[in-house]
This record gives sequence, structure tokens and C-alpha cells, in this order.
Amino acid sequence: MLSNPFPKQLLIFVILFALAILPRLSFSQQAKAQNPIIFADVPDLSMVRVGDTYYMSSTTMHMSPGVPIMKSTDLSNWELIGYAYDQLVDNAAMNLSKGESAYGRGSWASCLRYHEGRFYLSTFSATSGKTHIYITDDIEKGKWKEVNFEPSYHDHSIYFDEDGKIYLIWGAGEISIVELEKDLSGIVPETERVLIENASKPAGENIMLNAEGSQIFKVGEYFYLFNIVWPRKDMRTVLVHRSKSLHGPYEGKVVLKDRGIAQGGLIDTPEGNWYAYLFRDYGAVGRIPYLVPVTWENDWPVLGENGKVPDYLDLPVNTRLISGIVASDDFSREERDFTFLPLVWQWNHNPVEENWSLTERPGFLRLKSDRLDNNFVETRNTLTQRTFGPKSQVVTRVDLQGLEDGDVVGLGLLQKEYGFIGIKAEDQKKALVMSIGNEDNEQVMEELSWNEGNVYLKAICDFENQKDSAFFQYSKDGKEWKDFGAELKMTYTLPHFMGYRFGLFYYSTKSTRGYADFDFFEISIPEN
Repeated sequence: MLSNPFPKQLLIFVILFALAILPRLSFSQQAKAQNPIIFADVPDLSMVRVGDTYYMSSTTMHMSPGVPIMKSTDLSNWELIGYAYDQLVDNAAMNLSKGESAYGRGSWASCLRYHEGRFYLSTFSATSGKTHIYITDDIEKGKWKEVNFEPSYHDHSIYFDEDGKIYLIWGAGEISIVELEKDLSGIVPETERVLIENASKPAGENIMLNAEGSQIFKVGEYFYLFNIVWPRKDMRTVLVHRSKSLHGPYEGKVVLKDRGIAQGGLIDTPEGNWYAYLFRDYGAVGRIPYLVPVTWENDWPVLGENGKVPDYLDLPVNTRLISGIVASDDFSREERDFTFLPLVWQWNHNPVEENWSLTERPGFLRLKSDRLDNNFVETRNTLTQRTFGPKSQVVTRVDLQGLEDGDVVGLGLLQKEYGFIGIKAEDQKKALVMSIGNEDNEQVMEELSWNEGNVYLKAICDFENQKDSAFFQYSKDGKEWKDFGAELKMTYTLPHFMGYRFGLFYYSTKSTRGYADFDFFEISIPEN
């Protein structure tokens, strides 16, 4: 189970974040939101408005728990309020066991809908081979009921028709539609049909990535189907098809081509303003969400200002990243909260519950192992949070008294091409190491004999203008810091398909008798 982030550090971090961004704004811009609305990996957005409150789901694939759900009252400031599931499926890939992993898979693009007092959140998974639908009456405090069925419908969108029927639209290039059972437990036989034979066509013939990411909406008399397409030697592009009937025929056009900002859908405000929610591939930090003003012309949505996505929006200034999407944690808990982690935390794959604890040493996160591993990306029970831009950093302190020979503990930046700083115990000695590697090869960039009982570790990320550079530092007292190792040139890779994550980790290479204690996790914006 996870609970909401602890509020004790909210004020100071909101102030720090505001001070970091406000000097860059002119006086007239200070009252406006800035794109991206979240400078962190929050891709594949799906959004609904209920009254004056907005809810949004996103993708975190192999992470557990999964399908994060966020809330906002102004479209620009978001906070995590829950997840659709604690565990997608219990198999070797999601358990990071038997040589298998779910990196780059798990669950993908979700669809969030609200219908007759209930929330419906659906996703699909190559890891399970199924389509998963989660249902709740209370998206903020209620539990989700799951139904699932085969097959796994790619990038699908659910539509509740006025006649009581429920449809699912999906596909890549060829877009199809099928009717669902009333209880959403599967498809109605012999209802599948092609909706649009070549949805990519409005973007030309030379297509690298066919139209996908379907999201369907009805506005006025028309149904609008949003898709993303990627013409060869060009950029990701937003397509919209429209029809006065859900079942077509549809006519389509390109509605936005700007910096690759694409894939998403429509949302309106209580005042009647319209926006498109989209995301942009932004290198190693991941896929970051943008809001784009929408006007209407001849019953077509017109995205942006003169075909461009504006940097500033007529919405309240967005200051809530820290504590809303990421947050520090000192691992201190009231007695009743000992089994809870704030929602900002996600495990890399399904965790082994017996191998982590906040009770064995109150005020510390204790990580243990029940098997031998070889490297950072194979390690279970790595506890992660998003990196964020333009710059971000994390500091932690590790108590080393529980290490056994062959143990490795530290602070890492998780992606296929990873880096970490930490302590290795070897031959009754300890060494501070900074390593860069992947699942096939790991290289120690610097090593230093370590005789202290604890160590302070720091990771610093620079994503400004896609610099995608990271450095590591260490300290004996948490005050005087020294650079250590080499620059990590962060690279967004498709095998992991996720922005870099800060990760606290521990693994064993010789025995499973040891453990590591993390005193705190402090996330912030670097001063320089």
C-alpha cells in the first residue's frame, strides 16, 4: 500500500522551485503557466474533467505500482493521488526473475474515462498479453476493481455511446473498432471492423511510425479521433479525423507539427476554454507533457498559436512539481504508517515485500536481498523517483554497518545506460566506486578505499536544452562535497522506454546475509 506524500517539506520545496523558475520570467509572465506543464517523464496522457477537478493518467510501464493517477484544479499544478494497480501481473518478467524483465513493456498508454458516476481506466500489456480495465466509484480514495481479457489492444480508447453500448478503438495505421460486453469483461463476438484503413494518409505516404495513440472524443455533432504519426525524415505530428457518426466515414487532417509535440487528446475548462494535452520527447529526462490552446474553426480543432505551441499559457503558474510528483523522504514514520511509502515512490518491477522495511530500524529504509545479482539493472527492490528538468539532484546517506562481503549499495540513475555511486564490500574491505554500465558491461570509473561507517552520496542531472549530463559526488559529513568518477552521458533508450530515474539500491554478489540502511532521500533543484 502507498499513501500520500508527507506534507512537512511541501512549503520549503515549493518556495525553492518557485525561486528557481520565477527569475527567468518577465513581470507579465509571472502569472502564467509555463510549458512543459511538468518537466518530467509523464507520457501517454489521458485526461478527464469532473466538475472543476481534472484527473490524468500516464505510463510507467515496468514500475510497480503502475498507471499513476494525478489530480489538478487548474490544469497546470498536478499531484499524484494513486495508481490503478499495485501489481500488474505476477510473472517472471514483472518480478525481474529467471533472467526475464519487463523493461520497456509492463503496461502502456492508458485511457481514463468518467461515465455515470464511475471512473474507468484501461491499459494494455505485452507482458501479460491482455487488456486490463480498472473501475472505481472514488478515484481519490476508492479501490479499483479489475477486469481483463485477451488480446492486448494497442493504444486503445474506450467510448461510452449514448445508446448504452461501449466501444474500444485501437490500432496502428489501420484503426479498428469493436464493441465491449456491458461488464467490460471482453469483446462482443463478430463486432470488430476497420474504422479507418489508412489513418496515416493525411501526413503523406512516406511514414516511419504509423498513426497510433488513438483517443476519441465527441464535441457537438462530431466525433474527433486524435492520433500521432511520424513521417520519415520529419517529426512526430498530430492527426485528427472527424465524423458525425462514431462508425464513420472519417475525414482527416494534420492539426499540429511543432517540435514533435504530439499524442494526446482534448480537455475543456468549466469556463468553456479548450486545450489539447500532448507530450514531447525530450531526451534523457523522458517524455514531458505540454498543454496547447485549442480554438475551433469550421468544426475543426485548431491547435496552438499560428501553428506553434506557446511557451506560456493563460493558466495559474505551475510551481508544484516537488511534493506533487516527486518528494523528499526522511523515512521517519508514525507507528501506524510504518508499512506505507509516499506515492512518489515506485519500485523497479514488482518488489519482494520481505526484502524492504521501515520498521527494522525506525527512521531508515532497509533494503535486503534473497538472491545474488550481477549489476544495477538486474537488482530487485530498487526504489525510484523521477528525475526532472531543467536540473535536479538527490542526496542520500547510507549506513554501511550491515554490509557483507560482496554487497553493493548506492544511489543510481536508472536506464539501460546507467550510472551510480556507491560502496562495494570486497575481501573484508570497502571501496567507494562510481560506475557506468549496462546489462552487458559495467566499468568502474573511479574507486577509493572507504573506512567510514557511513557515506553521503549525491547525483546531479542537467537536462537543460537536452544536455543530458549527470555527475556524482560524495561527502563524509554531508557538508563538504567532492566530485567523483566521470560524467554520465544520459541516453534515452527504447529498451527501457522511460526517462532516467533516481534509484536507491542494494544487491548481493556472494551471500544474502547483509543489508543496507538509507537515512533519507533529499530531492531538490541544484544551486548552480
